[in-house]
Amino acid sequence: MVNKAAGDTLKSKVYIETSVISYLTGRSSNDLRAMANQNATVEWWETQSFKYDLVISEFVIAEASLGHPEAAKRRLEAMKDVMELQVIEDVQTLGKALISRGALPAKAEIDAYHVAVAAVNGVEYLLTWNCTHIANAHTRPKIEAVCRSLGYEPPIICTPDELTEN
Repeated sequence: MVNKAAGDTLKSKVYIETSVISYLTGRSSNDLRAMANQNATVEWWETQSFKYDLVISEFVIAEASLGHPEAAKRRLEAMKDVMELQVIEDVQTLGKALISRGALPAKAEIDAYHVAVAAVNGVEYLLTWNCTHIANAHTRPKIEAVCRSLGYEPPIICTPDELTEN
């Protein structure tokens, strides 16, 4: 997309879900999968994040604030310059619909709100490592269908490995 008046290319928005921040700031893990996700996240943050307008919501801040105080401090510090999207009534409506219509289970309420914030605000990508509820081949079509049924274009849900530009 090009803003012809300014001559600048507009950046796509990326909603950074809490799992990405956790991997970005977490201590090194001995678990091979976690270690790979951590490395991919740090690499994405260093080589790709500047290509996008990064956004979060109060749900990311709330989740990042939980747990060990030092870890929470690192997570919050990593997000200090990331724009926070406002949660409006439409976000709550879509989040509840994602659960009531079976796209996500009730225990994944916060995950539904992550998706809803991104969709309602027209964010192009939702970056996550939550492959249980969000970045899942079985749930993505359901999430997309519910969003579209309520008039929202769903974000492209992906992991840092998948959101890479050369």
